[in-house]
Amino acid sequence: MLPDDSPQQQLSETRPGARPADAASGERRIGRHRAPEPSRRGTRALLASAPARVALACGVTCCLGLVAFAGAHDTGQHGKPVSEVLADRAAATDRASRSLDRGASPVAVPVTPIPTASPSPAATRPPKPKPARSSRPRPVAGLTQAQMDNAKVIVDVGVEMKMPRRGLIVAIATAMQESDLYNLASDVLPESYDHPHQGSGSDHDSVGLFQQRPSSGWGTVAQLMRPAYAARAFYAALAEVPGWQELSVTAAAQAVQISAFPDAYAPHEQRATTVVATLT
Repeated sequence: MLPDDSPQQQLSETRPGARPADAASGERRIGRHRAPEPSRRGTRALLASAPARVALACGVTCCLGLVAFAGAHDTGQHGKPVSEVLADRAAATDRASRSLDRGASPVAVPVTPIPTASPSPAATRPPKPKPARSSRPRPVAGLTQAQMDNAKVIVDVGVEMKMPRRGLIVAIATAMQESDLYNLASDVLPESYDHPHQGSGSDHDSVGLFQQRPSSGWGTVAQLMRPAYAARAFYAALAEVPGWQELSVTAAAQAVQISAFPDAYAPHEQRATTVVATLT
């Protein structure tokens, strides 16, 4: 050490690793303690630009808002602290990322169809069939249902044959007197029981509604036991009586039947008229 050296120079020379005095003096001229690094000068230039200052201000604002929110809501779902809620979400995300199905194929999500408005049960239900209208007329004039059914057959045949209304009344009055409007078999003709019947009589071989005799040429037993055939045979015979429409009911009936009681048909005219009015 030289006598004219200052104590500071002497200390720097004796301290191991001491930098040269000229380098230290150069650094002190730039800054108080040390010279800034070149990279920091670039950063300061970047921060000095307007876009950088705006981005930095936005980032600081967001961070402050997040901190304020965390301070105001220090608990998460179900009373858990925010830190625990975030840890649970992170764990769930980690578990999902390790799922084997995510990388294989998309999961098919079942689609529930939107129910459409269905028609009311009353619209889809088939309409109830209307009850079939009974072809059996209701009895009138004190007749039973069986008598009324036989009267309908007589009237229907007369209408089919285009007989006038008076002819229908004559036919009904005649059947009321002869068989009381029942299809009768004959005790004299046992074969008549082989056919549908509603009772029996014993006036010779007379059968059916009009008590027509097979022996007189009205037809066979089987034919006369059918009400429609018997009525047709009566109308055909009545149509052959000259001027029958100008005759009384009992006279017209007697002209066909040749009965031993020619006036017996008259009492049935009013009831017969009621029955024909009901059936036509």
